[in-house]
Amino acid sequence: MNVSLVRVVLALTLWVLLMMGASIYYVWSWLHTPQRVELVDKVYVIEHGSSLHRVASDLNEKGMIRWPRIWVTYARLLNLSNIKAGEYKLAQKESPVSLLSRFQTGELLQYQITLVEGRNLKEFIESLHSHKKIVQSLAGMSNVEIAKALEITAENPEGYFFPDTYQFVSGDSDKDILLRAHLKMTQLLHEEWLNRAGGLPYKTAYEALIMASIVEKETGAAFERKQIAGVFVRRLQSNMRLQTDPTVIYGMGENYTGNIRKSDLKKPTPYNTYTNRGLPPTPIAMPGKESIRAALHPASGSTLFFVAKGDGTHYFSSTLKEHEEAVKKYQKKRRSDYRSAPEPAVMKQKEGVVVGPDFNEDSDAAR
Repeated sequence: MNVSLVRVVLALTLWVLLMMGASIYYVWSWLHTPQRVELVDKVYVIEHGSSLHRVASDLNEKGMIRWPRIWVTYARLLNLSNIKAGEYKLAQKESPVSLLSRFQTGELLQYQITLVEGRNLKEFIESLHSHKKIVQSLAGMSNVEIAKALEITAENPEGYFFPDTYQFVSGDSDKDILLRAHLKMTQLLHEEWLNRAGGLPYKTAYEALIMASIVEKETGAAFERKQIAGVFVRRLQSNMRLQTDPTVIYGMGENYTGNIRKSDLKKPTPYNTYTNRGLPPTPIAMPGKESIRAALHPASGSTLFFVAKGDGTHYFSSTLKEHEEAVKKYQKKRRSDYRSAPEPAVMKQKEGVVVGPDFNEDSDAAR
């Protein structure tokens, strides 16, 4: 081989190597160079069952991946092809490599929903179903059917879901979130039950949960929780009826339209604590942590009555006479700016039945 031919071959080889190097550098630079994301809200969704090829093609159509085959080859060479389905919140700019990293680690877009304390299970379900990203799997079910679907041992799971703010991703179901809320409630209740005060009139933690739900519904001012719990605990210990409106309302179900009348207080239901002694059969709402603690650590004292003062707080009394005077002061002469607690307490005891201070057969119960 003459010298000229050798030089040509060497020149061609060098040129090929330079071109290969330039191509590799160009591709490498493309893979790592962020480009502006033009998607609405910067959200990209990988559907369940989508292959890497399908995602690459879709990204190409959306102008985010120029060379989909190179992107797929790069992912396979580095064993990064196991992308995860879901909804991703992208940055203002993303490179092909950063996209692959997101899809590999499964950094899904997070949403949140707050289940408010004092609401019942029906209201929890309605709240969950109001969020368009939550899959509805429990729609139309009764409380008993929901308990079976969630494999909860209680026939009626009312009260067994902890009110809190829960994070979730698109595609999570109402069942997924309620299971988390149930686990959190059972763990908290167990811990609080172990640390309960002595001398309480509860045989089980479940009975404490029932009391906590009543305290939750009766309390307008947070600092009064233990005082209200103390009143109800002493009533149980004295074999007095609890006579609390929220239990009656819960027992009325769909018949409650915003007003409670004297006739409703006389109508027997399993939840009517005006006609039944002791606790109702189940909780009437989802109590928060502080209401559970109040039920298990009620304030000591001798008070057996309380009446709404009109500013969101209550006046507590130990005797019927003192209570009647408080009723006259705070209820029978209401101010124009009067407001009671969200679900106010019972008012006046008369021949074993606690009634509002200005009842008649046709009037609304005093709230």
